[in-house]
Amino acid sequence: MRFLKSIILPVFIISCLTFQNSFSQDDKTIPLPEHPRPDFMRQNWINLNGLWNFRFDKQNVGETEKWFNNSQSFDKKILVPFPWGSKLSGISNEADIAWYSRTLNIPVDWEGKKVYVIIGACDWTTSVWLDGNLLGTYRGGYTPFEFDMTAYVRFGKDQQLVFRVDDTPHSYKLEGKQGYGQAKGIWQTVYVESRSNLSVEYVHFTPDIDNSKVKVEAVLNDIPPKDAAFQIQFKPVQMSSSLPVKFPKGSKKVNFEIPVANQHLWSLDDPYLYEADAVLSIKGKEEDRVSTYFGMRKINVVSFPVTGAPYIALNNKPLYLQLCLDQSYHPDGFYTFPSDEFMRDEIIRSKKIGLNGNRIHIKVEVPRKLYWADKLGLLIMADVPNFWGEPTDTARNEWNVAMRGMIKRDYNHPAIFSWVMFNETWGLQTKTSDNKREYLPETQSWVESCYRLAKSLDPSRLVEDNSACNYDHTVTDINSWHSYRPGYDWKKFLDDAEKNTYPGSAWNFIGGRKQGNEPMMNSECGNVWGYTGSAGDVDWSWDYHIMMNELRSHPKVCGWLYTEHHDVINEWNGYYKFDRTDKVTGLSEIVPGMSLNDLHSKVYISTGSELCRDVKPGESVEVPVFVSYMTDEIPSDGLILKTELYGWNQLGIFQHYNSSEQTLPSDPYLNKELSPLRVTMPENPGLVILSLSAESLSGKVFHKNFTTFFVNNGTSPRVENMTSGGRQLKIVRFAPETFSDAKWTRKQWNVLDGKKVNGAGSGYFEYRVALPADFDPSGIAEATLIFEASAKKLNGKDMDEKNKMEGDYMLGKGAHDPSQNPNSYPMTDTYKYPSKVNVQADGKAIGEVYLEDDPADHRGILSWHSQLKNKKLNEAGTFGYLCSFNIPVELLKNLKSKEIVIRFSVDDSLPGGLAIYGERFGRYPVDPSLVFVMKK
Repeated sequence: MRFLKSIILPVFIISCLTFQNSFSQDDKTIPLPEHPRPDFMRQNWINLNGLWNFRFDKQNVGETEKWFNNSQSFDKKILVPFPWGSKLSGISNEADIAWYSRTLNIPVDWEGKKVYVIIGACDWTTSVWLDGNLLGTYRGGYTPFEFDMTAYVRFGKDQQLVFRVDDTPHSYKLEGKQGYGQAKGIWQTVYVESRSNLSVEYVHFTPDIDNSKVKVEAVLNDIPPKDAAFQIQFKPVQMSSSLPVKFPKGSKKVNFEIPVANQHLWSLDDPYLYEADAVLSIKGKEEDRVSTYFGMRKINVVSFPVTGAPYIALNNKPLYLQLCLDQSYHPDGFYTFPSDEFMRDEIIRSKKIGLNGNRIHIKVEVPRKLYWADKLGLLIMADVPNFWGEPTDTARNEWNVAMRGMIKRDYNHPAIFSWVMFNETWGLQTKTSDNKREYLPETQSWVESCYRLAKSLDPSRLVEDNSACNYDHTVTDINSWHSYRPGYDWKKFLDDAEKNTYPGSAWNFIGGRKQGNEPMMNSECGNVWGYTGSAGDVDWSWDYHIMMNELRSHPKVCGWLYTEHHDVINEWNGYYKFDRTDKVTGLSEIVPGMSLNDLHSKVYISTGSELCRDVKPGESVEVPVFVSYMTDEIPSDGLILKTELYGWNQLGIFQHYNSSEQTLPSDPYLNKELSPLRVTMPENPGLVILSLSAESLSGKVFHKNFTTFFVNNGTSPRVENMTSGGRQLKIVRFAPETFSDAKWTRKQWNVLDGKKVNGAGSGYFEYRVALPADFDPSGIAEATLIFEASAKKLNGKDMDEKNKMEGDYMLGKGAHDPSQNPNSYPMTDTYKYPSKVNVQADGKAIGEVYLEDDPADHRGILSWHSQLKNKKLNEAGTFGYLCSFNIPVELLKNLKSKEIVIRFSVDDSLPGGLAIYGERFGRYPVDPSLVFVMKK
């Protein structure tokens, strides 16, 4: 991603350009006007988001020159809270140190109260002045901090608030994936609030659903007088308020329990929140009131019914986890989202495709996004950001600040079910004397202590020491592992993972440590890093489908976590594009009504790893069937399995062959291989789909799936006589690579020995098609040219002069072309790349076709089936549109020889190129063909 070369001010803030006084929290002209902490909110607060004066400090002279007293020299404007360098900030990235300034006016009616400035997050070292008076300095980039401004406030008067932020890179500094866009400076809401001298520092709720109560821990900013009391006041419609409790003598902390009668549990389908006020009073007079909430829910580990495997449970019921890795980046705001509605929609995007959780990846998430997860019912795995250097004492301290701050701030979010201390051993390896990098025993011991510290801070959730990709757990509540591989590799890997998972096994642990009875779970998966050099932008759905089939056939694995929710600048395997527009899987055009949700359904019918296989015409084929019920909500009248067999013949004609029904077991939580289906293939070559639908007797559909078969006898004959619909046909096929001439303005090349031919730009393919010796136009009733074709974009990997990928590819640093990876072929999405093709026969125009796009998705069954299993991809999933043109019989009668010239051309009016597909590539089992219908 390239940084802006000049200041860009987003349209929605133009009305703010001349502000002077402070904004109120209901002012809609400022970005993110909502209170940033719905879980910890006081009534009197002022949102300071909006335009601030700004100045870079490239030479680090600002403090020496006392810029905190001279903010009039700040020559730029920045839109807070967007990090500098992001498009939404309006500021390009010119230096690692910068200063902010704005006018502030604290209301007169706040006089007599304490006044604090609160910064949601600012990366990295932040110093704050009010009218030239230093309020304090904080080091850390991910968690909130505050400064008491009371001593310097002049109520009702304009004052100058100045920030200095130093975001100089250091190997020990927590960075996470900021290569996708640096979170430089302020990146969360800044606000001021008033409160009493004695106030609530935090209140934590720990639900205990087994005993219908909630445990409360409240901590004040100072030791209270003996007549101080603390109370939780609920909405009357929810439950009765707690009785006031006293603080132990000499303590600013109080712990107590509140019975929850008729408890309403928080769940994914019913994310009920108890809303409350935490109220501090002295001698019956209210001192402080904080609005907050919590959910009554339990996270634990239980034995999965039937199999007995340990599973993560929500409210004592096993939950098959279906999560995604959420890099939580925005192309224009980086770490910061443009609106509250956008954050809400991020959660909806996961739920609407059937996921039950996100893993916020090495970033402490914005609280309002966590609020929406709480409100809408989506589980969250929360990562601590990492440093990229070595585990020095300084790095450990930086990490400790973030970890403690994250748990303290986010304790009350019911959506969060686990804390992840480290990821893939990043930052935990030390360079040794022989120039190797090792995860040293002493570092392993420190990581163990980090796990135990997190458990002591929050015993109510699961904790991972390290989301492991190097088989190197130390102590953990989840036996997690990462695996990126092609679809065809999953069965063997999962067989081995199940075999090696049992109490006492050393698999996936380091330093002689052994497994206990932790749930075994995938915590990163997909095909993105499963191919040599990564997959690039490719149809992820085919490999994903196979992976889901295999994961559901291995129920010892308690869940999975797909990489990822949305694309980022160096990974394009998201469910959604970076701009959050949709990608197209094509599933509904293979099985009507099927969607991505069917690959995430609680009831699942797996047919294994072979999503397409070669079979002979008329062959009887066994199809494996594994039922996976990750629920006890099986209809009382049972389930039936309906199958349909259909497909396309070599003329591209759709045909339905047969259907069947059989009863499925109805046992809750059943995971079992059933007797295979026996399916007889049609007598003629083609591409055949076997669709499966698990339904109740009343017709409710629980799940759809399919597998496919390429029915063939090897290479089809060039000339073939056949009968179709009572008509005698003569077929003359010509393979895509047999063109006699081709000229293209940009490039021409063939794919996999000519299974597909490509021409980019404008130009043509010309074929001299030999007609059979017995060809007689007088015996022909009609003639048709059929072929499969698409537009053809010249992708980065196909350019003769390829640009070298600069920067650190894994960290996202540098600008990357999604189509430049050698394995890539951009997946179908909402953006089209059209072309227009003119077709000639013997020099005469017979038609024109508009080709809407250059697509690649599940519909390219034959393109996927033709891929070599060598960890490389060659235009996988690509397909075209079935085209058909009538050839006048009179034209055939005027041929001067037993040859016809067919030309496909693209002119300059819409030079979108052309791809022509053969019978073993694309969507249809069709070579370009002349189809002659003979007279009776």
